[in-house]
Amino acid sequence: MTALAREAAAEMLGVYTGPEALLKIAELPLSAGDPTVMRQVWCNLIGNALKYSAKKSQPRISISGRIEERESIYQVQDNGAGFDMRYVHKLFGVFQRLHGADDFAGSGVGLAIVHRIIVRHGGRIWAQSAPDTGACFEFALPVPIPG
Repeated sequence: MTALAREAAAEMLGVYTGPEALLKIAELPLSAGDPTVMRQVWCNLIGNALKYSAKKSQPRISISGRIEERESIYQVQDNGAGFDMRYVHKLFGVFQRLHGADDFAGSGVGLAIVHRIIVRHGGRIWAQSAPDTGACFEFALPVPIPG
């Protein structure tokens, strides 16, 4: 997962045009899953973090992970625009946007794709935020069973 997150970060930073971002990736726990689609999860979450932090003078994105019980939990935190938690239920729906298209470009399908991938891998995803304080997206996947 660490390698996938680093590859995705490099790709997203390659197309990012905002102010220089500080992006830190901690060592991440292992998880079972299709590397191609898990890379897409990282691209979408990191891309969103960059996009919604681009109006800050110093965008900061932090990626970390931990193991709790039988889950690997991954976190993407930024210092961007954030969102009102009253609308969190709309985050993972297709074509649902919490910010206007004039403020931030996008089609409104990225988080829906992420949600579908995570759920198909037996996981779950959630987010915490407040307007103008950044956002924290977390997702959990089953810990791989040794064997």
